[in-house]
Amino acid sequence: MATLNKSCVLGIDPGLRCTGWGVVAIDGSNLMHVAHGTITPDTKAKLANRLATIHQDVVGLIEKYSPDLVGVEETFVNAVGVQSALKLGQARGAAMAAIAINGTPISEFAPRRIKQAVVGKGAATKTQVMYMIKSLLPGVGELTTDEADALACAICTAHHKPFEEYEVYQQ
Repeated sequence: MATLNKSCVLGIDPGLRCTGWGVVAIDGSNLMHVAHGTITPDTKAKLANRLATIHQDVVGLIEKYSPDLVGVEETFVNAVGVQSALKLGQARGAAMAAIAINGTPISEFAPRRIKQAVVGKGAATKTQVMYMIKSLLPGVGELTTDEADALACAICTAHHKPFEEYEVYQQ
């Protein structure tokens, strides 16, 4: 089976107000926390400028951490409304474009799949995700929910990507 020895994975939890990001290193079957943070565009700026901030900051993360893989959370459409989902999709697109320009492989995961990979159930709460991130990545320190979600996305990517590569290899 393909393994990802000494690889780096970036997870992105896109949002127009706050985009969480988290980086984990993989050494065999061990995961280690590298860094995490948020991208917070000026909420008073025009939409195009906010999207540009997200794009530029993700480019900076790619340059700084040189991830081998990037996981991005898919847009969750709920009862909030179509306009909110469209804006979230635009933030996600800005981040994905920044990643794709660099040629870094991108995996996309539904929120339920990310929670399943980290907590063991797809309907996990934000509190449960936060607890598991702190358990899986000792020393991670204080986190916002956006940062915890991004680290969860990175962990999900790390867990799923080797199997995806193995399945392609076998065909």
